[in-house]
Amino acid sequence: MSLYDDAVLVLKGYEGQEDLRQAYADHLAAHPDGMWKACRAGHITASALVIDPERGRVLLTLHKKLRMWLQMGGHCEPGDVSVAAAALREATEESGVPGLTLLSGGPVRLDRHPIPAPCHWHFDVQYAALAPRDAEHAISDESLDVRWFAYDEVPDVADESVVRLLDATRARL
Repeated sequence: MSLYDDAVLVLKGYEGQEDLRQAYADHLAAHPDGMWKACRAGHITASALVIDPERGRVLLTLHKKLRMWLQMGGHCEPGDVSVAAAALREATEESGVPGLTLLSGGPVRLDRHPIPAPCHWHFDVQYAALAPRDAEHAISDESLDVRWFAYDEVPDVADESVVRLLDATRARL
């Protein structure tokens, strides 16, 4: 199965955010290249909120270009076998944490946000990744910093999209 076909199936199976889910599906139907960064109308991205439920904390990255605290994530790559695999790869690469596992049940949320030209939109499929006990993290080339935040600290450092992802993740737990 192609990554495109996987994305279509993931979106068909996603429950909630019906209008946004349909916008993702419509985008893919209109853009067969909509999985890739080269699609200037916008493209699917995959992210994961790294969470440590035992300690009530999340691992966020201070994004180098955006200078914002965000969940781990980014563009799909040709070697990704699924959107979930892309999210897990991105979370592992950007956090430096080995042994992450995605929270069961598929994506936690969808978040479409504008990006600078030449492209127009990221259609982000958001997962949650459980960190192993005593996980050690590292700063990647894409980050200025990587840090654990208690759940109640997240609204003070991150934007509403991250807060909504945390809330949805906690509800899933």
